Amino acid sequence: MHFGEEGNTGFVRPQYVRVVSDAASERGAGVFLSDTNTLYRGRRLNSSDHLKLAHEHGFTKEITNADVVIPDDTQEKNIASIEINQKFIKSAKVARIFIDANGLIAVSHFKGHILTGFGGALKNVGMGCATRQGKLAQHCNVAPVVYTDKCIGCGECEIICPVKAIKLINKKSVVDSVKCIGCASCLAVCPSMAMFIDFNAGNQVQNKMVEYSLAVLKDKKKKRGFINFAIKINKECDCWGMENPQIAPDIGVFASCDPVSIDQASFDLVNQTCNKNIFKDVHPEQDATIQLRYAQSIGLGSIDYELIKL
Repeated sequence: MHFGEEGNTGFVRPQYVRVVSDAASERGAGVFLSDTNTLYRGRRLNSSDHLKLAHEHGFTKEITNADVVIPDDTQEKNIASIEINQKFIKSAKVARIFIDANGLIAVSHFKGHILTGFGGALKNVGMGCATRQGKLAQHCNVAPVVYTDKCIGCGECEIICPVKAIKLINKKSVVDSVKCIGCASCLAVCPSMAMFIDFNAGNQVQNKMVEYSLAVLKDKKKKRGFINFAIKINKECDCWGMENPQIAPDIGVFASCDPVSIDQASFDLVNQTCNKNIFKDVHPEQDATIQLRYAQSIGLGSIDYELIKL
């Protein structure tokens, strides 16, 4: 699960997680909570700071009835290379802790995302269980280009870039594609829409993310569960170190053993409540259904579902 970036409160509340961990513990499971470190600067860049932030956000043993474990992927022993031989990813680099675990419950905050349209169970598993090398493999080929005629030289993109890949030269933004990690933060803050990403490359992010989900889940056919919290549905990911707009009313909590069905159901009910495809509305360049169709095509689950309301 995502413990939230500093300054962002969109993450699933630790009190809700306590209900999940208690239920698993009562059935004899040894429960721990985990996420991997990020590519960009911030409190989740290394395991020590990431763990401290998780505790600050309330993810402690006392509150959640579960230990928090942040694997250090600078140590080779914590990395697993999973051969999947898919179209985009042949060998996935994931945190070994998720492969060695007997079972996995993905607790996900369902929200929008600038590169994938929305983020749910598939993104939580595919991106969240990947090492930094794996995250980079998923984001490659999405470095932005700058329309210099639109660039007003405000410097907002330079300020927000987590890896210092953008500089102002002669009052125009210049992107170092070698340093860029494809996070697309610059697109969101650009006031003149001078930043552009080839969203066909963004589509590949969805496909690669789904293939990474396959790498984590393929040996856990009957040992996996997914819970989507469609609450405080924000425009952007919880990785943002700031609050961002809520784009839909609270819908509720979804649960399934199928990562594709749960994301499809979450996506459908949010849009039905908004009377439009709200994810397309806030991210018009992105087709969020690519991840769903592709996940079904490689056998991760089904876009068909039966919705049972409790």
